[in-house]
Amino acid sequence: MTDLTWIYTILGELLVFIAILIVILFIIAIVFGRMFIKKGIVIFPKAILFIIDTLYSPFKSIAKLLKLNEHLIDNMSIEIRNDINKKKFKEIPAKETLIFLPHCLRHRDCPATLQKEGVNCTCCGLCSIGVIKKNAEPKGYKIYIVPGSSFVKKIVMENKFKAVIGVACHEDLNQMMMMLSDFCPQGTLLRKTGCYETKVNVSEVLEIINSKN
Repeated sequence: MTDLTWIYTILGELLVFIAILIVILFIIAIVFGRMFIKKGIVIFPKAILFIIDTLYSPFKSIAKLLKLNEHLIDNMSIEIRNDINKKKFKEIPAKETLIFLPHCLRHRDCPATLQKEGVNCTCCGLCSIGVIKKNAEPKGYKIYIVPGSSFVKKIVMENKFKAVIGVACHEDLNQMMMMLSDFCPQGTLLRKTGCYETKVNVSEVLEIINSKN
């Protein structure tokens, strides 16, 4: 056996080992993740989140290959992260908390304009954004209606804050919470997705807003 063949053999065996390890970790994450979703109990939640975050793309591919729920990985990550951050989130003042809402919540006839920090909501009453804004801003929250992750990154760089609330579709919300995992993120999923006139359970958002001491 030549040196080159030996190297290829080792590399092949290593790739097989890594693939098997990823599948095993996927099974572990699914089992414990589903246990949490059904019973509200999860063992080593931070370890499970670390595994999901690290192997997010392979896990999504495996779930698709097995024809599992396309949002399974994102849902588990969002729910576990909400749970482990809930207590600390409540202790952080509203004035040190940012709220990110997706611009797709807007009504098609929305009169608001897009500025450098997102959409400038006028509380016209055509969509749920105004309701959330009217409840959040008097408490001290900073609210941003953003069209994409680039706006989120810019706002994060320009603000000092300790906590964040996010509303988005499964994948966008999970990735935002992953990106801002050091800021006790709390997230609420859209109930209806799309390019505009999406829907969110406003009561769920207000419950998070009003949860602070």
